[in-house]
Amino acid sequence: MRQTYRRFIKKQLMDTKKLRQKILDLAIHGKLVPQDPNDEPASVLLERIKAEKERLIKEGKIKRSKKSGSSDTLHYENVPFEVPSSWVWCRLEDIVCELKYGTSEKSSSVGKIAVLRMGNITNVGTIDYSNLVYSSNDEDIEQYSLEKDDLLFNRTNSSEWVGKTAIYKEEQPAIYAGYLIRIRPLLISSDYLNTVMNSGYYRDWCYDVKTDAVNQSNINAQKLSQLMIPIPPLKEQGRIVAEMDKWISLIDIVKNGKDDLLTIIKQAKSKILNLAIRGKLVPQDPNDEPAIELLKRINPDFTPCDNEHYQNLPKGWATCRLEDIVDYEQPTAYIVNSTSYNDTYPIPVLTAGKSFIIGHTNEVEGIYSNLPCIIFDDFTTDSKLVEFSFKVKSSAMKILQVKKGIEIDFVAMFMSITRLIGDTHKRYWISEYSKLVIPVPPHAEQKRIIDAVYKAFTKLDTIMESL
Repeated sequence: MRQTYRRFIKKQLMDTKKLRQKILDLAIHGKLVPQDPNDEPASVLLERIKAEKERLIKEGKIKRSKKSGSSDTLHYENVPFEVPSSWVWCRLEDIVCELKYGTSEKSSSVGKIAVLRMGNITNVGTIDYSNLVYSSNDEDIEQYSLEKDDLLFNRTNSSEWVGKTAIYKEEQPAIYAGYLIRIRPLLISSDYLNTVMNSGYYRDWCYDVKTDAVNQSNINAQKLSQLMIPIPPLKEQGRIVAEMDKWISLIDIVKNGKDDLLTIIKQAKSKILNLAIRGKLVPQDPNDEPAIELLKRINPDFTPCDNEHYQNLPKGWATCRLEDIVDYEQPTAYIVNSTSYNDTYPIPVLTAGKSFIIGHTNEVEGIYSNLPCIIFDDFTTDSKLVEFSFKVKSSAMKILQVKKGIEIDFVAMFMSITRLIGDTHKRYWISEYSKLVIPVPPHAEQKRIIDAVYKAFTKLDTIMESL
């Protein structure tokens, strides 16, 4: 069952996200569909857009940009990458009639119209209509109502997801909140523009231009207006969108199939661990020293504790509380001083949650090296078996070691499928988790169980790695 740091960082699965990004990048480089020499060149399209903007300005429907100098020059030097000859580069402000911030009014659980927030914008360029809030402010409804093919831009979020976008397809009437910006393209396919704004090129741009504050990043409308967009002929935009739809549908089918199999594998692992801690995975050996003898060597005054969950354990097994066989240490001495992480640094910084390795540090003091150990999140009760030296992110964990004669892998198995989930924000180890009853097999059987679990997991991991 053990997974070393090296094995952890090398483990790779076929990533449908990477496949999706590859298709997006091919699309915006003009390599997804062939060019048609009969298409109206994008340069002509931009002139038509310019003329349409002037008409809307004269009619008072939109305002002229205060920094509209770029609109007079629709061809740029030092472009991000080469595109086909029928394409042109422009700035976002050249092809939209507005970049408008959303409402700052508070929403409620009921109201006349849905209010889309940043949480409703998915990470793959779509809108999630669950968990909606509502508004009954008539002025906001008039000012911020969305129209079909409006593009929503998330201006404030984490550094990873600031700038995510989605197209409003008029699924239901809606306005939008202040952390979003409404983008209204002129004579440009919103679906194509959304393709650009979900590409790797665009994500790199977001990372370069964002400003960072505490726990959040921001990209304002002015910066957004200067985003360079590769523009194909209008008919080619349509072909790109149609081809993208085919590929995304195929990728979703692959992803769903992969997710189903991964769920089955995860369930199989959980079942294996459940059998392991109940004495049903490997046969017992009558020659093994009973677990009660081991526990009495740890504590001569030990008395087995009864528990209704483990009433039919094999002969030779015993039950005790986790605190009888596990010691804990506060992580204070191992907390990292600086969060200036770098992948080239040698020492991983850990959290017991899903993130696990959150970065690497070059700090040489306060490194935990009494290995192996278990790190335990005191608030979520997540845990990880660790076999490499590390520092920690915060004090919100315990570092655990087992008593002599107890295999730490076996304890880690038990903890991996045993969690406490409460409705209060509190520390669990001392008050509750350490009091949990754990079934303990003879020492020799612990080793047989660990070996059997490792072999089974290796086979399942081989299947996962082939996906």
